[in-house]
Order: sequence, then structure tokens, then C-alpha cells
Amino acid sequence: MTKVQYKSAFQEGLGADDSAITEDLEFNSIEEWDSIGHMGLIAALEEEFNISFETDDIVEFSSYKKGIEILKKYQVKIE
Repeated sequence: MTKVQYKSAFQEGLGADDSAITEDLEFNSIEEWDSIGHMGLIAALEEEFNISFETDDIVEFSSYKKGIEILKKYQVKIE
């Protein structure tokens, strides 16, 4: 999978501008990534990569970088 697809899912899920989605992005660091935005993001990622996150992974998904790490568990490699 590509970083473009990953970033696109962030934009769609959070409803945030492209410029707000960086590799340093963390939960609550932008207005759009609050608890409600988080669930939208999770839904967008699940749809984009055809996976279903476990509850623990949803809770631990706290940053752009952490998300890449978690996705590896689901055989999704962001390159």
C-alpha cells in the first residue's frame, strides 16, 4: 500500500486539509482529530485497506506513525 492511500484515508476520515496531515500528526494535535474524528479516521482506514481493527488497536492508534506500526499487524505495509 502507498503513503498516498494512507494519507488520503486520514484526510477523508478527519475531514482535514492536506497540509494538516504530516508524519508528526498526533491525536488531539489538530481540531479535527478529536474522539469523533478518531472514529471517522478508523472507519476510513478500515474501508481503504479492507480490514477490521481490534478495540485495543483503535485505542492505541494515537499518531500517524503509530498507525503505520499498527497496520503491519493486519498485513498492511505503508511504503
